[in-house]
Amino acid sequence: MYGDEATIRKILTGLGDTWAVVGLSTNQRRAAYGVAEVLKRYGKRVVPVHPKAETVHGEQGYASLADIPFEVDVVDVFVNSDLAGAVADEAAAKGAKAVWFQLGVVDEAAYERTRAAGLEMVMDRCPAIEIPRLG
Repeated sequence: MYGDEATIRKILTGLGDTWAVVGLSTNQRRAAYGVAEVLKRYGKRVVPVHPKAETVHGEQGYASLADIPFEVDVVDVFVNSDLAGAVADEAAAKGAKAVWFQLGVVDEAAYERTRAAGLEMVMDRCPAIEIPRLG
């Protein structure tokens, strides 16, 4: 419902390759770590966004989206649904082209705001599952 095939394909193949992954840290047990690895394998630049601003997968991390000193194409959100809406708003303010809420992350009001701001959005899906299906 919150991610038709055309939107998923557009985000994964047509909007640019710089992905800010909010919630990505050096904790290899977290889903964000593995998903970032898959995105990198498919040619994406993965920028960690986490309060600790750790370097992950060889890429400098930042404490917030606003701290990233370059353009970001897609913001991939690995925070719980209560916090995700604020991240979507930050993504729009940053000038991102799309927001992707991971599996289990749902905020319908944020979805509506983000789409109204002109960004593409997918919610409750995983790019690491979707990208290999594109062929």
